[in-house]
Amino acid sequence: MQRWRGWDAAPADWGRSVVTIGVFDGVHRGHQATIGHAVDRARELGLRSVVLTFDPHPSEVVRPGSHPAVLTSASRKAELVEQLGVDALWVLPFTPELSRLPAPEFVHDLLVERAHAAVVVVGGNFRFGHRAAGDVALLGRLGRRFGFQVTNAPLVGGQSAEVFSSTHVRACVAAGDVAAAAAALGRPHRLEGVVVRGDQRGRELGFPTANLLTERYAAAPADGVYAAWLVGHGPAPLMAAVSVGTNPTFSGVERRVEAFVLDFDGDLYGERLALDFVARLRPMVAYDEVGALVDQIRVDVEQTRELLADG
Repeated sequence: MQRWRGWDAAPADWGRSVVTIGVFDGVHRGHQATIGHAVDRARELGLRSVVLTFDPHPSEVVRPGSHPAVLTSASRKAELVEQLGVDALWVLPFTPELSRLPAPEFVHDLLVERAHAAVVVVGGNFRFGHRAAGDVALLGRLGRRFGFQVTNAPLVGGQSAEVFSSTHVRACVAAGDVAAAAAALGRPHRLEGVVVRGDQRGRELGFPTANLLTERYAAAPADGVYAAWLVGHGPAPLMAAVSVGTNPTFSGVERRVEAFVLDFDGDLYGERLALDFVARLRPMVAYDEVGALVDQIRVDVEQTRELLADG
């Protein structure tokens, strides 16, 4: 998969293509269906497929301070998109100037002049252009003017009739319902970061933890203890019991993500790792004495082992 970044990044000799557009944060099952439809259509026509996405999230530019929690880092999004068979990922920096671009100019300047779109695949709720004035109907009219087809990919939902969306997944993660998030994503929710030194309190308790420093807007689950897979240290994932919160037993104030890696004795400091959250074991609790906390951690570890061994 080719990776382009910037307004003029698309190669001049790329040829006509099938393009799909969106933020695609999470690359959830709805996104997968839309992107997969674009890939299939491109293969039918003998063309190449392009995913056009944006960085940073448009809401941060349009409404500063409203940046939503990020479900997938830029590198993770690229990895997931590539797995879907896409030929090129085009990341467009979302700037105030781009946000003010009228819908017809957005289509002409990007989709026609640069991406050479033959087909544009979007979801039914797609909006574009200044003040999100453009919708699928307008895109269809512009397609007829500029010579490309528009395919409206149907929205995809689960058994509860909830349409899969990034907003839905964020709500699941924020509530600590990582199982529901995984159902919408089609895989566990992943949190990435670099392992940094903490208070060393876990080591003193007999359960040394890897303290994960995450990116600014990364979507961390609600406070609690989770069973997760630690990914990135060696070829195979490792079982981990993960604490998310402020360590209330020790009157902590800084929210942290700390992973006790089962059956592991080594140094992880400085490594960039990821946690794939499988299940929430319990809420965060303040214990009156340390011994009770240690007993509970032992239970958490055994629950983690049982859950992950079965899965």
